[in-house]
Amino acid sequence: MTEEVFEEGSVADAAVDESAVAEDAGAREAEACGAAVSGEAGVGASDSAVGSAAEKPASPDEREITDEMLDDIADTAIAALQDILKYFNVGDITIDEYEGDEGELILDITGDDLAVLIGRHGKTLDALQFLVSAITVRTIGFRYPVVIDVEGYKSRQRQKLESIARSSANRAVAQRHEVKLRPMTPYERRIVHITLRDDDRVVTASEGEGGARRVVITPR
Repeated sequence: MTEEVFEEGSVADAAVDESAVAEDAGAREAEACGAAVSGEAGVGASDSAVGSAAEKPASPDEREITDEMLDDIADTAIAALQDILKYFNVGDITIDEYEGDEGELILDITGDDLAVLIGRHGKTLDALQFLVSAITVRTIGFRYPVVIDVEGYKSRQRQKLESIARSSANRAVAQRHEVKLRPMTPYERRIVHITLRDDDRVVTASEGEGGARRVVITPR
């Protein structure tokens, strides 16, 4: 017996949903500007090279990352992000750079009116992250996890995903059968895997293809 969980994984912000038209336009702009900024690299990068690889917190190419290399990664990612943001009418912005709990590079954008960069349920933000990650991988020659955030949106999303992961694990153990979460992006699936990796009661795995790919939590 399998139970499916469809909790909404993205934070519902009023500002994000202010206009479906603006949101759809933003998503189209993110896709369109990718070709202009990165050529074939931004749009043609495979899910295995950029997307699904983000689920695994392992070090890129198992190499030691020096401070100098981190600076180069950050400079490359920030430059790519700034080039893409030229296609959006967002006014003056600030990009704060910091390291996440799992060693990922987080670029948090702040400004006055950034709802268009998030989109409905964060879809435009996911597109921005995909483009910046693809350009960065192509430029530096190896994968390093880069997370694009807008005013802490993904931080709030992560907290909700962690809560969903833990409650679903408890349910799987209590009811003694696997629990399937709703389809998630590679970034969302990575958060679930990381949250439960030290939980000896359950194991997690991803199944499905494309937009239907989801995490399955199974009791041991």
